[in-house]
Amino acid sequence: MNILVLCTGNSARSILLEAILADLGYNSFSAGSRPAGQVHPVALETLERHGITPKHPRSKSWDEFAIPDAPEMDLVITVCGNAAGETCPVWPAKDGVVPLRTHWGVEDPAAASPKDQPGAFETAFQVLRRRALAFDALDDKRDRRALAAIGTLP
Repeated sequence: MNILVLCTGNSARSILLEAILADLGYNSFSAGSRPAGQVHPVALETLERHGITPKHPRSKSWDEFAIPDAPEMDLVITVCGNAAGETCPVWPAKDGVVPLRTHWGVEDPAAASPKDQPGAFETAFQVLRRRALAFDALDDKRDRRALAAIGTLP
């Protein structure tokens, strides 16, 4: 199953969930509608603290996944939060195919003050891991209601 995790900056939350899903055995990717250009160092520290080593993490544009040779996505998960009026990207159809989409919003830990970032990243990680584990436990990973319910898990 190909899973694309989208956020605006692709430096924190989407990187965390991409790595968590990969650690669970999924073919996961992440991207942003306006990529920050670098992965937040506290995101990498948080993953490492939990024994997860992301494969070649980098902040990238979702345009990379819209080209003809890009992998076709089965599921697109947006992780943007509601703070500061953040707008989530909307994944368009590729070659007329619209993948299943769901929203698992998490507030941006990178927006926390530098002294609060370690705790904010840990909170985001824990929420995203709970949701990824709930997804992994689903019998039907295309169940829209179940996917939406996962997005409400604290």
